[in-house]
Amino acid sequence: MGKIVMSGPQNVSLDGVVQDPDGAEGFELGGWFTRFGGEDLAEWNKVALEEALRAEAWLLGRRSYEFFGVRWRPRSGELADRLNSMPKYVVSSTLEEPDWNNSTVLTGDVVSEVAKLKQELEGEIVVPASYRLGRTLIEHDLVDEVRLVVFPVVLGSGERFFGEAGGRKPMRLIEARTIGDGLAFLTYTFVHDA
Repeated sequence: MGKIVMSGPQNVSLDGVVQDPDGAEGFELGGWFTRFGGEDLAEWNKVALEEALRAEAWLLGRRSYEFFGVRWRPRSGELADRLNSMPKYVVSSTLEEPDWNNSTVLTGDVVSEVAKLKQELEGEIVVPASYRLGRTLIEHDLVDEVRLVVFPVVLGSGERFFGEAGGRKPMRLIEARTIGDGLAFLTYTFVHDA
């Protein structure tokens, strides 16, 4: 049985904003990820490679699939090679012909499709950046673990990681470490018996 992990790593501001980290979406506060350089991003890249190497597959929403595909298909190197070769599952009702190597489109009911995928695969099924998909999976108790890289910036507005739906979801911190000089890498598991 697979384990659904929100990671990749999942980048959030200190106040939980995940929207437009690289500024490509045109959000007025976007680009907050790229304002951190040097040691922080070099160490972040090492974490991203670790996460990709330990993943059995990626599970993405259509928009995240297109975002990552455009950026990683033309690249080479250890991280690009891993992302380009690993199995990728895309939840979409509109995508018909996936154009990124080793991709499968999941159509139909998201919850049942992902529950079935979780039964079929072994290892970590990583959900990178797809926070809307992640919210649905969390709401239906399909996510086992959340790994956040917290950037020391407060944006004050923007799409938040958890949103407002889904009710109370107790979690337990299982690991905390620093990345570079100022990023926090936090790993939580859901407590389903609370």
